[in-house]
Amino acid sequence: MLDDRSKLLMKALVEHYIADGQPVGSRTLSKASGLELSPATIRNVMSDLEELGLIASPHTSAGRIPTARGYRLFVDTMLTVQPGSYGAHSLTPDQPQKVISNAANLLSNLSQFVGVVIAPRRTSVFRHIEFMRLSERRLLVIIVSPDGDVQNRIIFTEVDYTPAQLSEASNFLNTHYLGLDMQDVRQRLQGELESLRSEIGTLMQAAVNVSSEAISETQDEVVISGERNLLSVSDFSSDMGHLRRAFELFEQKTQLMRLMDVAGQAEGVRIFIGGESQVVPFEDLSIV
Repeated sequence: MLDDRSKLLMKALVEHYIADGQPVGSRTLSKASGLELSPATIRNVMSDLEELGLIASPHTSAGRIPTARGYRLFVDTMLTVQPGSYGAHSLTPDQPQKVISNAANLLSNLSQFVGVVIAPRRTSVFRHIEFMRLSERRLLVIIVSPDGDVQNRIIFTEVDYTPAQLSEASNFLNTHYLGLDMQDVRQRLQGELESLRSEIGTLMQAAVNVSSEAISETQDEVVISGERNLLSVSDFSSDMGHLRRAFELFEQKTQLMRLMDVAGQAEGVRIFIGGESQVVPFEDLSIV
């Protein structure tokens, strides 16, 4: 348990390091904290904080920097968040792509770091399905998702369907299965095959299979904004290898998806410091 003086110095050290990016010495901390303490007294407190694992001394400097444990203490007990005013930012829902892009830009501008937004996963539900004959035993399946996205797939059939049969199949699917998940459609259709003409039932089964594949193939969309802000962070600008690895993470996006899956298991705001996310590539970063 820290006393009030140690808390004030710890808070001042973290805030100064976040703002400046350089190890903080006792003289600098004396000015930043506003406490009338001698550098010697401050050095003693810093020594105690170091023994507790809250700060550390880089090999190249006499100053101190926060450790992951120190950052966690700061976030949990010392950080005060002022409510922001976001009235100037309009995120209208009529254009999903623009909303996602604007949200990423907003996060980046507010934090002055990198903003990442992942679009919600699409469910395998269709709003409309239609068949178009391309040639003998070759059909185009047109699938419209609830958000208006259109997917086209070509299927090959053992039967040369007439336009009337294609219309009958699409009308049946649109009437009976609109808004249902493809897995539910497949199960219900299996039970109703006996009441359908065999060739029509076979066509609809093929359509449901290809529709489910088309929708599930659509990957989660990841929008990233503000990567260039990393150039102003001393830890990155002074270590090109570190900077390169960060850019590779954002480019591949796979690890970002893993991180979002972990964060999605908790309610509200989640803050990962260092290796807390257990996603190894992010163990040198803090993520909100």
